[in-house]
Amino acid sequence: MNMATATTEVFTVLPTVDDHHHDRRRYPHGVAFMDGQYLPMSEAKVSVLDWGFLHSDATYDTVHVWNGRFFRLDLHLDRFLRGVEQLRMKLAVSRAEIEAILNNCVALSGHSSAYVEMICTRGTSPTFSRDPRQAENRFIAFAVPFASVANKEQLERGLHVVVSETVRIPPKSVDPTIKNYHWLDLVKGLFDAYDAGAETALILNVEGHIAEGPGFNVFAISGGSLKTPGFGVLPGITRRTVFDLCAELGLPVSATDVGRDELASAEEVFITSTAGGIMPVTRIDGNPVGAGQIGSTTRRLVELYWQKHDDPAWSTPVHYSR
Repeated sequence: MNMATATTEVFTVLPTVDDHHHDRRRYPHGVAFMDGQYLPMSEAKVSVLDWGFLHSDATYDTVHVWNGRFFRLDLHLDRFLRGVEQLRMKLAVSRAEIEAILNNCVALSGHSSAYVEMICTRGTSPTFSRDPRQAENRFIAFAVPFASVANKEQLERGLHVVVSETVRIPPKSVDPTIKNYHWLDLVKGLFDAYDAGAETALILNVEGHIAEGPGFNVFAISGGSLKTPGFGVLPGITRRTVFDLCAELGLPVSATDVGRDELASAEEVFITSTAGGIMPVTRIDGNPVGAGQIGSTTRRLVELYWQKHDDPAWSTPVHYSR
């Protein structure tokens, strides 16, 4: 289905951006790429017959742009393409073309800090067949203003989290290493958090240990060592970044089982996500984490994490003109 209509604003070329004379936020709500065209977000629509909508049959990945640079773009592309392959989907665009499309979405939006998503849905079958092999897979991308799991106040004082009794979808049912939209368990956890007066939630894996939260991983610090759940979770790129930062700082870190009691007794806790980076947690189930304040190790990691955004070894510049 062609998304262009007589009233649709279609972008065919990139504007030249001048920091002094051009409003870089020409499209404040962002830009999407669909069916070979760049569109304002308000024009980006998915068919109700797309299996991504009907069956949550899709994979995706998100990367953020900060100060005009993609952060760890190669790792996000690696994970996205691996998910596409594992779900037996086919893309009509190459890796290099995806990278160019993501760049163009950001450049057209004009944002120097953005939340950027690439998606492959199962698409639709021309004959309405239920055979997934007959579906025409669909690639979509978009860039919108940067958003965080935690707001400014929460980042400054630490998040308040509850551990929900909700159990994460078992890995034997849906592979959590393939980024997906199966979020009903995570959404249930969110409602549990709101009911308890908290801001977000962690849910459990099938073994009763801590798993992850809605769009984020979690780390616990005790005795100078860091632990993060190793089973039944998405291996997040920010999670991996914490391992890399710990290697630089000489901090021991491991992916292993993290029990509820272990989390509750931790000296420091933080969560990690592309949407917000490393975010401190200072209350769990109504009780303070450690002294109830953001800990020194968390602060060191947060500082180094944001420093890396300007490092060419960790980031890729957005080209705002062509």
